[in-house]
Amino acid sequence: MNCKARISSPLKLTRGPSLRNRLALAPLTNLQSGDDGTLTEDEMAFLVTRANAGFGMVMTCGATVHPLGKGYPRQLGIHADRHLIGLERLAKALRVGGAVSSVQIMHSGSRAKADLIGAQPVGVADDGTGARALSTGEVDQVVEDFILAGLRAKKAGFDGVEVHAAHGYLLCEFLDRTRNHRSDRYGGSSKGRSRALMDILSGLRDRSGPDFQIGVRLSPERYGLDFAEIRSLAQGILASGLCDYIDISCWDTFKEPEDPVFKGRPIMDWFTDLDRGQTRLGVAGKLMTGRSVLECLRRNADFVFIGRGAILHHDFVQQIAANPDFVSTSLPVSRSYLADEGLGAQFIEYMATWPGFVSDEC
Repeated sequence: MNCKARISSPLKLTRGPSLRNRLALAPLTNLQSGDDGTLTEDEMAFLVTRANAGFGMVMTCGATVHPLGKGYPRQLGIHADRHLIGLERLAKALRVGGAVSSVQIMHSGSRAKADLIGAQPVGVADDGTGARALSTGEVDQVVEDFILAGLRAKKAGFDGVEVHAAHGYLLCEFLDRTRNHRSDRYGGSSKGRSRALMDILSGLRDRSGPDFQIGVRLSPERYGLDFAEIRSLAQGILASGLCDYIDISCWDTFKEPEDPVFKGRPIMDWFTDLDRGQTRLGVAGKLMTGRSVLECLRRNADFVFIGRGAILHHDFVQQIAANPDFVSTSLPVSRSYLADEGLGAQFIEYMATWPGFVSDEC
């Protein structure tokens, strides 16, 4: 099958429904939920519009698994039953739109904001960030919080969840060998530093049932991560059968790794060559053209996550299906352009904090 045909070909996962194509909406921070984490009409409209326009999977932004894990104002929550009403509406609407539905579940750890949580942030260690190190028992509870959040997503009707272990948030902090010098079972060796993540995946797999989809997002580098170690962790997850897919957040999919040992090939190639068994592999990072998506598939990714391209074009999937040479509109764009693409006012203002993304004109 050629790459152009693969874009539109269904992707079967080990569990649950198949994706109707190889394009997934990346989890996007957007600041447009309620202050208490409840879903708003703006967030609903943004996500459902992308489902209706053809994305194979639509994923929410990172949703908090505990009140202390809130890293952004107006962040979506999934740590309490009061969040279920909005989430149930969203899951149903995404299914009607034809998309596989997923909630990204996360805890911001030391990156949580004290003024938002009304307490001192917690993290892997007392490391000068102002966060307090979690006790062993508290880490045990974090593991349970992630599992309960996943079960709450299932109760709401979602097809699955993605566990956020990337970008320097709490689970990524545990993987950070420069910060995690814990002497308990959640530190020390690479096995100890990945224990919290693996316990979450194992617990979700055991308790969520045979049809619930589980993914995990990993950063391959930065944040104190060792490239070889993350590659080994990815291989272990692929081989474990606990997950249906791994989402490698490359930040820039085709750049070479910073680690000189791994120069000479794009970041994604160091993961697409792993033995993945039945587990699928997705990649993300600056994929804003039809040709970049095609190149990811040519390099043996199973599917791709689209972020900025999906912000700029609700119909990104349709655009590249019709024209593989499609290129996302040039930046900056106006606020009215983003409003027409389904972004609410808070999301637009958040994007205006990204250098060069939003113009001064209305």
